Amino acid sequence: MENQNKIKLFEDRKIRTFWNEDQEEWYFSLVDIIGALTDSINPTDYLKKLRKRDEILGDYIGTNCPQIAMPTETGKMRKTLAATSKQLFRIVQSIPSKKAEPFKLWLADVAKQRLDQIQDPELSIEQAMRDYRRLGYSEEWINTRLQSIQFRKELTDEWKKSGVEEGLEYAILTNLMTKEWSGKTVAEYKKFKNLKKENLRDNMTSVELALNILAEASATEISKTKNPKSLNQSQNIALEGAKVAKDARKSLEQRTGKSAISPLNAKELPGRKDVKKIK
Repeated sequence: MENQNKIKLFEDRKIRTFWNEDQEEWYFSLVDIIGALTDSINPTDYLKKLRKRDEILGDYIGTNCPQIAMPTETGKMRKTLAATSKQLFRIVQSIPSKKAEPFKLWLADVAKQRLDQIQDPELSIEQAMRDYRRLGYSEEWINTRLQSIQFRKELTDEWKKSGVEEGLEYAILTNLMTKEWSGKTVAEYKKFKNLKKENLRDNMTSVELALNILAEASATEISKTKNPKSLNQSQNIALEGAKVAKDARKSLEQRTGKSAISPLNAKELPGRKDVKKIK
């Protein structure tokens, strides 16, 4: 099944969303919307003050906006207030922002895109390509990143079949694999690249992405062969898959005489354009 959690871009700001298949509705993170509309450095606090200041709006949000699990910047799933597009039109009216009208147009477009993508899944890939282009990434990097998304999905499908639970257990396996093939935990890797809340994969070089793909693709194929039935069994397979990428990394480093693990982050990746120039 398709991953229901997605990242959308509104004027280069990331908006977490969740697609409810039963209701056929997008749910949008309220905190992310507040941040995009107000440029507040603390959108969570802004939302709290907004609900206190406008009691009618506060009651409306409390009654109509559910808590939905969405990924944080570290990949962990945390519940956050979310609203449908219809609810957002009501909420946005109470937020003083010059971006309100462009946001409403964007919201309507997101809804239309989803209906189109249900009919033609290739449109989802095209949208992701456009989003990464807007952020200044090179075509080579985008192609590799999209491949990494597909291989990641195939691996998580295997984890689901094996009884691995989304959230913490996914994070455990991911951290295990990252440590094995790169020599660094996810936290160490992000610190090495001078990252805080940013997505690690969006800050990898093409070589790093390729090695990560190799690890996940290998783990997927091994899992299909061994058919694990528990987290412990999946952990062993994750390590086997990651070791394939580890061996490839060491072989590459031996031939090039330099580390395949780069301290570069998204702002420094070769060929990446200045985002300010392409807004």
